[in-house]
Amino acid sequence: MIRPVSAPSLASAGSLLRDILALRVYGLLAQIVVVVVAVIVLHADLSLRPLGLLIVLGGMFAGWTAYRLRRGWPVTLLECFFQLLTDILLLTFLLYFSGGAANPFVSLYLLPIMIGATALPSRLAWLLSLSGLLSYSALMAWHQPLVLPPGSAAFHLHVLGMWLNFILSTILITYFIGRMAIGLRRRDGQLARVREQRLRDEQIVAIGSLAAGAAHELSTPLATMNVIAGELLHAHSGDAALADQLELLRSQIRVCKQVLTRLTRADRAGQAGRADSGQVVRLDEWLAARLDEWQVMRPQVSLDLRWLGSGDMPRFIAGDALGQALLNLCNNAADAGHEQVEIEADWDLRQIRLDILDRGTGFPEEIPVGTAIFTTKQAQGGSGIGLLLANASIEQYGGQVSLSARPDGGACVTVMLPVFDPVTEETHASPVAGR
Repeated sequence: MIRPVSAPSLASAGSLLRDILALRVYGLLAQIVVVVVAVIVLHADLSLRPLGLLIVLGGMFAGWTAYRLRRGWPVTLLECFFQLLTDILLLTFLLYFSGGAANPFVSLYLLPIMIGATALPSRLAWLLSLSGLLSYSALMAWHQPLVLPPGSAAFHLHVLGMWLNFILSTILITYFIGRMAIGLRRRDGQLARVREQRLRDEQIVAIGSLAAGAAHELSTPLATMNVIAGELLHAHSGDAALADQLELLRSQIRVCKQVLTRLTRADRAGQAGRADSGQVVRLDEWLAARLDEWQVMRPQVSLDLRWLGSGDMPRFIAGDALGQALLNLCNNAADAGHEQVEIEADWDLRQIRLDILDRGTGFPEEIPVGTAIFTTKQAQGGSGIGLLLANASIEQYGGQVSLSARPDGGACVTVMLPVFDPVTEETHASPVAGR
């Protein structure tokens, strides 16, 4: 018993079935032309009624195949095997009524066999080849003779038929095998992207596990630091300069405790980085809140925010992970740009664009983001983890991150986020062109 095979050997079983349908349609058209030429031009004595019936049946089967493809029903490789087997049987009956194995078009058996060998699992490919071999062998014993004009003209017509068959086979083989090769290359590219995504996910899971453990371990030291800072502030309340420094220290400790609290809460809920845990927010309100939070963490940074968009302020889906990603990118820009950061916000009906700009050394060339850990701050102890996590979080919300060098020096990190459509209650995923 043959079980359905679910692992396709090219892009998909659906694309294979579409190729088989195209081969069947072209084959039926070629058969009609050959029959017409054989009867009208070559005056061959053919059984037109059974040949016509077979061609009509082939056309009906092709029409049904096209209908089921339009319906979007699942396609398996086992179905593709039976489709190719049907083509072999149809060709066998056509050849039976037109000379059998002596017909010059008998080598058309090789087309479905080659497609099966290229795209089907080994067991199904061998069964298809065996079917073609048995059909060819049966035609050598059982067939209706092909009656051609007498004399040497019959041999020349046979050679002419072989030549036409070679031309037809060459065209079909080149076309369909070429399409399958393209499908194989496309599938290999998809597999490579899946492997890269899996490696990145493994890195992120490992980092998340370490971060969750660190959050629990850091709670006690931070509490101790907060108590000591409070005692020092009380003991030196008369020293204004020192009191300001201690108050700043306590504010930074509070920020750290808030971050750890969010991290542990998300870890317990299992929602870290999930886009379905976000809310629909206005860009100006969300960005102002995140930058205010960041300025508390980095009060020494000079921030220049510019609004370039026009029209209604867009809304989009945002959550804690997206806000943390923005803070990571702003920290990177501040570290690289000597505490000077510029942010430009632009939008249209489909996309929001945030450019995070700095005046650092920039990037030597355009760098793909998200495939590996990358940093330009090795001298400052940078690890590149922040950029990796930021990119992963932004992608969870349907966004994209790209890096580029500024023409007048420095770096530009571009974040593209989809706008929320209140009518469909969905986000637009297609990116707009950059400025």
